[in-house]
Amino acid sequence: MAKKSYPSSRNYKPKTFKKSKGIGFYLFITLVFLIVSAFGFYFRDGFLYYLGFKSNKDELSHEDRKIADIRIYEVLSSHANHEFGFDVSEYQKEIDWQGIQVLEDTFQLSFAFIRATAGQDKIDTKFKQNWEKSKENGFLRGAYHYYRPNENSIKQAENFIKTVKLQKGDLPPVLDIEKLPKKQSLDSLKIGLKRWLTKVEQHYKMKPIIYTGESYYNDFLKKEFSDYPFWIANYNFWRKNPDEHWLIWQFTEKAKIEGIDGLVDVNVFNGDVVKLMTYTKP
Repeated sequence: MAKKSYPSSRNYKPKTFKKSKGIGFYLFITLVFLIVSAFGFYFRDGFLYYLGFKSNKDELSHEDRKIADIRIYEVLSSHANHEFGFDVSEYQKEIDWQGIQVLEDTFQLSFAFIRATAGQDKIDTKFKQNWEKSKENGFLRGAYHYYRPNENSIKQAENFIKTVKLQKGDLPPVLDIEKLPKKQSLDSLKIGLKRWLTKVEQHYKMKPIIYTGESYYNDFLKKEFSDYPFWIANYNFWRKNPDEHWLIWQFTEKAKIEGIDGLVDVNVFNGDVVKLMTYTKP
């Protein structure tokens, strides 16, 4: 039998070295994955909204409620010289308008946007009631239309005009655009949006506000619609202030307001009450 040859101790490396290196590498990858997953969990709504999704939750877990309340208080307290408002639709069901006064026991709510219509034939079932009660209880009120990209823009404008009668002191009409078309090009969508905006402005003698998400605004509307005021939804935790050109910033969809069941969107007007009043109907 031939004598075995062994490597010198100087050059010898145990066979377990590569194995231990592999285990350490996989442990590192696992740790990174857990950190990213945890980060994504807490900031998931910001990511989802950037992609065009809002959460469909009616209530939050105890942990999520605490996080949402901290975020809301932080934003409101850092914008004490601004005006605050909220927006509602039939999804909030019966609203006790007399019970709505402040948010987080401190911050006065001064304006409300109410969904009036959607598409070319839908009328919000709670619009008439919310429209009347909001004014009776001292809120500056505004009405918005949920735009359906695959329906006729003029018929949609006519649906809104037929439904909404603006009075002195009311806020401008709002066009809510969140979806991309399935049956037409982006250019056709933009033509339809402009037709809606033009017809509504001619009727009310007020320039409409456009509501949309920040990514939608940057990707599709910023250039062609720069002469319109924008109401931008951005729920990202790392955003501290609205951009200068945003008229209104919707910074959360998770507020709890006394008098309203479920979760509510809350908005910061980019200015004080004097500036807000300049946008109301003369």
